[in-house]
Amino acid sequence: MDLANLTHIDLPATADFHCHLRQDEMMELCTPLIKAGGCDVVFVMPNTQPPITQVSQAVSYHQSLSQIAPDVKFLMSLYLHPSVNVDTIATAARSKIIYGVTTNSQDGVLSIESYYPIFEAMQAHDLVLNLHGETAGISALTAEAEFIPQLQKIHNTFPRLRIVLEHVSTREGIEAVRKCGPTVKATITAHHLWVTTDDAEQDVFSFCKPIAKTTEDRVALLQAAVDGSSKFFFGSDSAPHPVQSKTQSAGAAGCFTQGWCTALVIGALEHALRQGWISQDQVTQEALEGFLSKYGRVFYNIGDANDEASYKPQIRLTRRGETIPKSIKSSDGQIEVVPFRSGQEVMSLKEHDPMRPRLYERGTTDGPHKGDAGCGTTPMSAAEDTTDAGPDLSINDAESDLADGKDDEEVPTYDDEVLGQTDTVAGELDETSSSGARDGEEHNNARFDHLASAQIRRDPATYRRPSSADGSLSTPDDSPSLKGSVASSTSRQARLSAYGWSPTPSLRPFDRRFQARLSSPQHSSRAASPAFLHSHSRTTSANGQLVQKGEHIEPDQAPWEIVRWTRLRKISGAAFSEVGKRSFGRPICIAISTTIALGTSKGLILVFDYNQNLKSIIGSGTKAVESGAVTSISISADHSTVAGGHASGHIYTWELAKPAKPFLHIPPVDKRLSPDADGHSNDVAVLHLGFLGSRHTALVSADDKGMAFSHLATRGMGIVARTVKSTRILGRYPEHTPSTVRQRKPSSVLAFSPLPLGNAEQASDTMGLVAMLTPYLLVIVSTTPIAQTQYKTPRPKEVAAHSAMTAALAWFPSVKLKVPNKATSETSSKVKLVYCWSNVLTVLEVVEIEPSSSSGGEGPPNLQFRPRSKWKAQEAIVAVQWLGRSVLAVLTITQQLVVLEDSSLRETNSSDLVQKHMYHADLFSQQLNMLVEELDEEDASMHGVVADAFYMSFRAYKGRLFLLGFNELSFGQLSNWADRLLALMEEGNYIGAIELAVSYYTGEADKVSVGLPDDDDTRHRMVLDKLLEMISASLRYTFGKHGEANGEAPGLSQFQELAGACISACVSIEDMHFLFDEVYPWFSEADIQNTFFQVLEPFIMDDDVQLIPPIVIKDLVSFYTEQDLHTRLEEMLCHLDPRTMDLDQINSLCKRYRLYDALLYVWNQALDDYTTILNDLLGLTKNLSTGEADAEPSTKAQDLSDASKIFPYLSYILTSRVYPTGKEMDEGRAALAKAEIYNYFFPGSSNSLPNGSHSERHGYNSFPDLRKVLDFDAPSFLSMLNEAFEDSFLDGTHDHITNDNPNQLLEGQNVRLSVKRQWIVSILLGIMVPPRYEPEDTVYLHMFIARNLPKFPQFVLLPGHTLHQILQGLCEYSAEDISEDCQLSVEYLLSVYWPPDVHSLIPLLTKAGFFRVLRSIYRSENDYGKLLQTCFDEGPTNGDLVFDCVAECLRASTGLNDKQVDEVRNVIEVNASLFVERDVKEAAATIERYAPNMHETMLDALTKVSDDNLTLEYLRTILDPVDQALEKSQPSIRNSNRTFVELYVRLLCEQDPHHVNGYIERLKAGDLRLEEVLPALESSGVVDAAVILMAREGRVREAIGRLTQHLDTLEAALLGLLDAASESPDVENTTETAYDLVASIQKFARVGIWLCQEQTRSLNQGKLQLKHGKRSKSEHAGLSTIETLWLDLIDSVVKVTKQITESMQLSAVSDEANSKAGGKSSSKEPFDTPRLTAELRTIVQETFTALLSATSVPRDKEALRADVSFLRILRAFLKHASASSPSLANLRSVLSTIFSAYSYEESLLALANRLLDKDVFVHVEEADKLSRRGWRPLGQVCEGCGRRVWGPGTGGAVWEAWLERDEEIAERVLQRHGPNVLHDDAENRKHGKGKATLEEAQRGSVSGAMAHKGKQAVAHNEDGETVEANKEASSSLIIFSCRHIFHRICLEKMQEVGEAAENERRDGSQGGQDFRCPLCVSI
Repeated sequence: MDLANLTHIDLPATADFHCHLRQDEMMELCTPLIKAGGCDVVFVMPNTQPPITQVSQAVSYHQSLSQIAPDVKFLMSLYLHPSVNVDTIATAARSKIIYGVTTNSQDGVLSIESYYPIFEAMQAHDLVLNLHGETAGISALTAEAEFIPQLQKIHNTFPRLRIVLEHVSTREGIEAVRKCGPTVKATITAHHLWVTTDDAEQDVFSFCKPIAKTTEDRVALLQAAVDGSSKFFFGSDSAPHPVQSKTQSAGAAGCFTQGWCTALVIGALEHALRQGWISQDQVTQEALEGFLSKYGRVFYNIGDANDEASYKPQIRLTRRGETIPKSIKSSDGQIEVVPFRSGQEVMSLKEHDPMRPRLYERGTTDGPHKGDAGCGTTPMSAAEDTTDAGPDLSINDAESDLADGKDDEEVPTYDDEVLGQTDTVAGELDETSSSGARDGEEHNNARFDHLASAQIRRDPATYRRPSSADGSLSTPDDSPSLKGSVASSTSRQARLSAYGWSPTPSLRPFDRRFQARLSSPQHSSRAASPAFLHSHSRTTSANGQLVQKGEHIEPDQAPWEIVRWTRLRKISGAAFSEVGKRSFGRPICIAISTTIALGTSKGLILVFDYNQNLKSIIGSGTKAVESGAVTSISISADHSTVAGGHASGHIYTWELAKPAKPFLHIPPVDKRLSPDADGHSNDVAVLHLGFLGSRHTALVSADDKGMAFSHLATRGMGIVARTVKSTRILGRYPEHTPSTVRQRKPSSVLAFSPLPLGNAEQASDTMGLVAMLTPYLLVIVSTTPIAQTQYKTPRPKEVAAHSAMTAALAWFPSVKLKVPNKATSETSSKVKLVYCWSNVLTVLEVVEIEPSSSSGGEGPPNLQFRPRSKWKAQEAIVAVQWLGRSVLAVLTITQQLVVLEDSSLRETNSSDLVQKHMYHADLFSQQLNMLVEELDEEDASMHGVVADAFYMSFRAYKGRLFLLGFNELSFGQLSNWADRLLALMEEGNYIGAIELAVSYYTGEADKVSVGLPDDDDTRHRMVLDKLLEMISASLRYTFGKHGEANGEAPGLSQFQELAGACISACVSIEDMHFLFDEVYPWFSEADIQNTFFQVLEPFIMDDDVQLIPPIVIKDLVSFYTEQDLHTRLEEMLCHLDPRTMDLDQINSLCKRYRLYDALLYVWNQALDDYTTILNDLLGLTKNLSTGEADAEPSTKAQDLSDASKIFPYLSYILTSRVYPTGKEMDEGRAALAKAEIYNYFFPGSSNSLPNGSHSERHGYNSFPDLRKVLDFDAPSFLSMLNEAFEDSFLDGTHDHITNDNPNQLLEGQNVRLSVKRQWIVSILLGIMVPPRYEPEDTVYLHMFIARNLPKFPQFVLLPGHTLHQILQGLCEYSAEDISEDCQLSVEYLLSVYWPPDVHSLIPLLTKAGFFRVLRSIYRSENDYGKLLQTCFDEGPTNGDLVFDCVAECLRASTGLNDKQVDEVRNVIEVNASLFVERDVKEAAATIERYAPNMHETMLDALTKVSDDNLTLEYLRTILDPVDQALEKSQPSIRNSNRTFVELYVRLLCEQDPHHVNGYIERLKAGDLRLEEVLPALESSGVVDAAVILMAREGRVREAIGRLTQHLDTLEAALLGLLDAASESPDVENTTETAYDLVASIQKFARVGIWLCQEQTRSLNQGKLQLKHGKRSKSEHAGLSTIETLWLDLIDSVVKVTKQITESMQLSAVSDEANSKAGGKSSSKEPFDTPRLTAELRTIVQETFTALLSATSVPRDKEALRADVSFLRILRAFLKHASASSPSLANLRSVLSTIFSAYSYEESLLALANRLLDKDVFVHVEEADKLSRRGWRPLGQVCEGCGRRVWGPGTGGAVWEAWLERDEEIAERVLQRHGPNVLHDDAENRKHGKGKATLEEAQRGSVSGAMAHKGKQAVAHNEDGETVEANKEASSSLIIFSCRHIFHRICLEKMQEVGEAAENERRDGSQGGQDFRCPLCVSI
C-alpha cells in the first residue's frame, strides 16, 4: 500500500489498549477526544490520585467516563498494590468491566515475586496482567532490556496468564515478546513510532516514559506494527499533562495523542515508507486493521477473530490538510494541554459513510487495487516534484502558466471533456484585477458552467479534487458534517390550544386576552445553513465564515483552500538549486511587479518574467557584487527600473532594458571626511528601499541603524554624469567620540514604505510620502518639495507588556471606484495605511483638506491622518499586505496567515504557513539588544524579544501573495466565491454548495474577502444565475441516480436535504415561480412529493412561503388528508395566501374535517366575509343546547371546542388582528371587519337607543345572534367584549374609509361604520334580564359595565337606579371564584358613582366579604374603629394589613381625637388574642411604638392563650430587640414595670437558658428583683447568671458561696460518673457526659475568676483614691475580704481537681493490680484520662495566673501596698491544704500546676525580652558596622615582603604580640606616673574621660592610612621551644586609600627611613612622618 498517494483510508474503529484519562477537569477535557481519534474501545490506566485499587473505585470511575462518552467502551483495570488481594481479583472478574491489573507505571517494577499469589488468582480468573516493563533504579535507556528476564520468569511460572508488555520501546522488548508463548503480547504507542531520544531532548512535549530510544529501536517498532503478527497491537499511552507541568524544569513524562492517535500511526508509517524502513508490501489493509483494532480486541476477548463483519470500516481518514491544534483548553481556560506534534499536518478523520462510494485511483475505473481495500489512491505523475502536489486546478490560465513555466505541459485534470485543457497565457497575471469580484465573474465561468451541467451527473465522489492543506481544526465525530448539517423535521410538534372553554371563567375573566391556537410564535424546524470554522488559532484554517443568526455550528472543515498556492518550480529550480546558490547566492529578498526580482546574498539581482524565464542577472561583473548582499530591492512604478540596497550601504539602480551597468550609484558617506554630506554610513545595511511616485530617479531608503534618506538624482547631460542629492529624513548619525551626556536609545527602522501610485490622482501623490516604523514611533514624512514630518504617533498603549518587538506597515493608494460611495458620493477611495506594532493593527486614512481661501488656493496640500479602526491579534504581527482595497493579509510571528476585512477588521480566514518555510532573518536584535537585555519587569514599554524580519519575503501584487521561502518561491491567491462553490460541487456536496451560494446572495457570509461586492444588486446579479444552475444540476443528478436501475439510489435524508436547500434558496432570492415550476416537478414526478411537503412545512409556518400555485396546494391538501394530518394542514392553510386556493375545495375540506380556523381564515382573507362562518359556529351551539340523547360524548366535546373558537375569533377581529395568525390588519380592512361584526350582533341604529324595556319593544327573539352567543357562553362573550371596548373604532367616525376606498365593500355589503358604546350597553341591559338570564349570568354584565363606565364616562351614561342595581348585583354573586372580580368591579364603579345612602349597602358588602370596599368607606368617613375591626374581620388573608392599620390609626400625624383613639384601643383590646396570634413579633413592635401602655393587655391575652412561646417572643421583641428603634424605648419599660423583665428571665430559663447570661449582663442594677428570678435560675442550672446578679447587688460572699457550692455539685456528679463508668452499658454517652461536666467546671471556675478580678479591680481603684487612708495590715495579719474570695475560689478549684485526679489515679492503679493478679480488668478505658487531667489542671493554672496578674498591679508612689497579696493567699491556701491532707505529697501535682503559672509568665517575659534584645542588637550591630567601615585591603599579604598579614594562616604571633604590647605600655605608664594612674585612668575611661589610649596616641599623620602598633611576637617551633619570630610579624600594618597593605617595617625599609625612624618606633613615639604607597608613587 502506497500511503503517500492515498486520498483516504477506510478502517474499522481503532481500539486503544493503553490510555490515561485522568480525573476531574482534565478527564472532562480529554475523554470527549476519544472518538475524535477514531477509537471506540479504550483500556483505562488506573494511576489516578489516589490510584484505583478496589473494584468500587473502578466502577465509580467507569460511570464517570461513560457519562462523558457513552458511545465508548471502557475497559477498566486495577492498580497492583499491597491492598489488592485474591478476593479483590475474584470480585474484579465478576464485575465484567475490569479486564486487567497493571503494575506501577511511574517507578517501574521493583520486586514482583511478592505478587505471585495475585498472579495465580488472575490466571484462574482469566484477567490480564499489564506490565510496565522497566526495572527501577537504573538507567532509563536500559531499564526495559533489564526487565526482560522478569517477564520471562513470570511467563514461565504462569504460562496461562495473559500478559501485555505495555508501551514496548526497544528492539530487545520486541524480540522477547516474539519468543514468548501466545499469552504474551505487547502494545506499541504512536509517539514511539515517531521519535527517538534526540527528539525527546529537543521537545518537552515529546518527552515520555519509557523514553524514546534509538533509531534502530524505532525501526523495530515500525516493522512490528505492520508485520501482521497478532503479538503486537495498539496502545496509545496518551497521557495529558497541563502545559505548566510539561514546561517546568523537571517536565512531566507523557505525550498527549488521544484525539489524533489513528492519524499519527498512519503518518508514522507513511514517513517510514519514505525512509525505506518498511516496504509497501508490508503495509496492507489487513495489517493496519489488525494492529489498530482486531488483534487487541481478540486478545481481550471483546472481539471475534473470524467475524469479519464486526471489523467493517467505521472511520475514514482523508487528506484534508488538517493540523494538530497548538493546544486545547478547558471551557474556563484554567487547563491547557499541548498535544504531541502540535501544528503538524495529519489526515482528517470522520465516521465512514457507507452511502458514499470509495475513491478509486485517479484516472482509473477499475476500482481499488488488490490488497488496498478501502484506500483511495492518487498516484503522482513522474514529471511532478515529489514534494509538491502540482499546480492547483482552481488557478486561472495565467496562474497555470506561472506555475508550469512552459507552453506544452498539460495540467492534469479529472475530466478533460468537462474541464478542458489549460493553456498558458503569458503576462495575464498583471492584467487581472485585484478585486475578487472580477475573478468571481469571469475567472471560473467556463469551468463552473461545464461542471454544473455535466460533472454533477457523474458520481462526485469519484471525481473529487485534492485539497491543499488548509489546517482546519479537527472536530470530534459528533459534530455535524457538511452534508449532515441540513436536518429537516418530518413532523411538527402538536400545538396545544392557548385557551380553554368554561361557562364561568375562574379568575378575572375581563383581564384575559384570547389567543388563537396558531397565534403563538412557533419555533422553526428548518435546518440551518452550513457554517464553516471561523475560530483563528495556530492550527485552524477557517475557510469562509458563514455567520448564522442565533446559532453556532461547527461542521467538518471546508473543502476549499484558503489560498491556492502554486510553487514556481522553474524559478525555484534556477534560484534555489545547489547550482543556483553557488552561482548567484541565496535569494534573501523579493520585489514583485510585471516582473519578479530576487536579491541574493552575493549581491546579484535575478529578474524573471511570468513564464518563469530568467531575463536578467543584474550586477554580475560590476562593483555591485563587491558591495555585499542585496538586503533590499524595489521596482519602479513604470516597471523599467530596479533598485537594490546592499549590506555595505551602497545603493544601485538598474534599467531592465540595459542591465549591464548601473543607472545610478548612491555610495555610503564617511561623516569624518564629508561632514556636510548626507547618506548611509559604510557597512550599514540598507534594509528598506523604494521609488517615489512615478520617477525612477527619486528613491527613499532606510538602514538598520535607524537612519532614513531621500535620494534625488539630477538629469545627466552628455558627458556630465548624474548627481544624487541625499537628504536625511529620519534618525541621527552615530557619534564617533564618547559622549558625556545620557546615552541615546537604540533605534532602527523596523518597517518602511513609500506611498505607491493608484489609478486615481491625489494631491498626496506629488508629496512623496514615506511611512516609517521605529521601536517608538510611526513617522510619515513628505519628501517633496522639502522633507517635512506630516504625522507621527507613539506606540499604542494596547501593546502587551514584554511582548515580541515586531512592526509592519503597508500603503494602499487611492483607486477609482466602480460604484460611487453611497454615503459620500465619492468616486475614488481614500489613501490608507495599515501599520502594526506587536499584535496591534491600526488602519489610518489620509484625508485631503482643501486649502483656505486666505491662501488663494495655493500652497502644498493639507493632509489629515485619521486612525479609523484597530484590531488585536492573538500573537505578534511580522508582516502585512493589502490584497485588495478591502482585504488585508496579516502574517503573525508563528507564520499564521490571517485575512481581514478592512471595513470591519473582522477575521474571515486563516491558514498556517509553517509548511511554506518562509525566509526570515534576524536583522534588528543586534542593534536593539539593549531594549531586551536591559529588560525591566516593571517597565511595560520594554519588549521580551526582538523578532526576526519577514517583510522581505512576504509581498503582494494585484491580489496575489508571493512568498519567498528558504528553498522555493511560491505565489497564491485567495480562493474566491466561485472557487469555493466549485470545491463543494467537486467534492459532491451540492447541498452545501447551494447553501453557501445562498449565504453569498444574502450577504450573511464574507463577501469582500471572496471577491463579492458590498452592493446588494451587483452581488445578486453575480450569484443568482450560478445558484439557479446549481439547483437545476443538483436536481438532475440526484433524481437521475434515483431513476437508475442498478445505481445506488439516494436515501430519504438526501432528498430532504436537497428539498430544504432548494426551498431555502428560492425563499432567499424571492423566486417562488422557480421553486414550484422547476423544483417541485422533480419531486412530484418521482412520487416523493410528501418529502417535499414535509420540508416545505416549516417555511410555510414561518411565513417565508405564502403563495403556492393551486395545483401544488391540491397535492398538499391531498397528502396531509391522506396521512390524517388535518391539524397540521389547518396550520399551514392559515399561513398561506388564499387567493391562489380553490375555495370550493378548501371550503368542503374544512367543513368535512371541521377545520374552522382555516375556514375562518380563508373566508376572511379571500372573500372579506367575517360573519358567514359565524352562523355555522353558532349552529353548533344550538346542537349543544338541545342536548340530544343519542349524541356521542366525543361529538359534543368536538362541537363545544369548535363553537368556543367564536370568542378568540371575535377578539382578534375586533382588535385589528388577522385570525388565527395574529398579524396586524390594515386600518381600512379592519374597520370594515369590525363594523360587520358589530352589526351582526348589534343591528339597528345607534341613534335610536332602547328605553327601558328593550325586550318588549323588540320582542323576546330580538337580536337572535346575540342571544345565541350569550346563551352559549355569556362570560366569555362579555370578556371578549371588554377587550374590544378599548378599541378606538367605537364611538368614532370612519366615513373616510368608504369614501377613499369605494370598491372595498362587496356587493350587498352595507354596514354601519359608526358603532357607539352606549348602544351596545343598552342592548345588553335590555336583553340580559330575568327570567331568561339568571343572576349567575347577569353578574358578568354588571362586571363589564362597572369596569368600563369609569373608562368611558363621556360615551356611556346610565341612571342612578341602574347603577345601584348593578352594585347590588355585584354583591350577590353566586360563585366564590369570582368574588375578587366582583369586588374589583365594585371598586371601579364606586370611583365614578357614590350611592346617596351608602350605609344601606354595608350589610351587603359585609355579607359579600368586600372588605377593601368597606375599608374605603370607613376611611372616607373617619370611622377608624370600624376600619380596624374590618381588618380583624377579614382574617389572616390580608397579611400585615392589621398592623399597618393600627400604625395608621395611632400615629400622631394622623390627628385622631381622644374618642377615636379610645375606639381604636377598645378594638385592639377586644381582638388582642387575634392581634398577637397574627404575628407576635410584629404585634409587639407595633404596640411598643404606638401604644406601649397596652403591653399588659397583650400579655394577659397571651396568658389566656397559654402559649409560653408566644409570650417569650413578645417579651424578646420589646426587651431584647434587634431593632435599634425599639432599643431606645427600653428604659421606660424597665422603669415602669420590672415584672416584664422578671417574666422574660423566667421564660428564658425554661426555653433558652443559654441566652440568660448574655441578657443579664446587659441589665442594670434595679432592673429586676433577684428573689423573683433566683429560683428559676438555679432550677435551670444558670448559676453563672445568679452569681452575676448577686455580685451586682453587693452579695459577693453569697455569690462565691453559691459558685463553690455548684462546683462541689459538679465534682460529685463527675466522681459518681467515673466510679460507674466501667459498668455503664453506653460508654459513648458516658464519656460525652464526663467531658461536658469538665467543661462546666471550667466555665464556672472562669465565672469565679471574673468575679474575683472585678472585686480586686474595684478595691484597687478605691484605695488609690484614698491615698492617706487607713494603714494596711501587716504581712502576718489575717486575710482581707477580697483575699478571702480568692482563697475560697482557689480552695474549691484545687479541691475539685485533686479529688477527680486522685479518683482517676486510684481507678488506674486498681485496674493494673487486678490485671497482675489475673483478675478481670476493663478491656478499654472509657475515658481519656490524660486529657481530663490536663483540662482540670488547666483550670488551676488559669486561676493562679489570674491571681498573679491581679496582685501584680504597679504601686503608686503614695500607696503602701494593695490589700490583695499573692503570698498571703498562697500561705493561707497551703495552710488549709496541710490541714486537710496528711502530707504535702498529695498536693505535689497541684503545686506543680501552681508554679507552672509562674513559669508561664516567666517564659512570656523572657520571649519578649529576647525579641526586644534581638531588635536592638540588629540596629546596634548595623550601626557598629557602619562606624567600623574603612578601607579593605586588596589582599591578605604584605605588598613589601609577601608574607600573610591577616586572615587564616597568619598564626598566633600577631595576637600574642598585641597582648605583649599592651603589657609593655602598662609597665611604661606605671614607671612614669606611679601606681595610681592606672586606677584613675580606668575610672576615667569608664566615664569617657582621661587621656587617649596608646593606640590613639600612636596614630600618626600617615595620609590615608591607619597604623596599629605591635610588639615582638612569640612563636613555637616544631619541638615546642620558644623562638623569636621575625620582626615583620609583630610590626604594625599600614593600609593606604589605594587598598595596598604593608608591614610598617617593610614600608620604612622601602622608603629608607633609617635608624632614627627605628628608634622612634621603639620608643613608641610617632614623629608625624608621612607615608606614601610606593607602588602607586612608582606609577
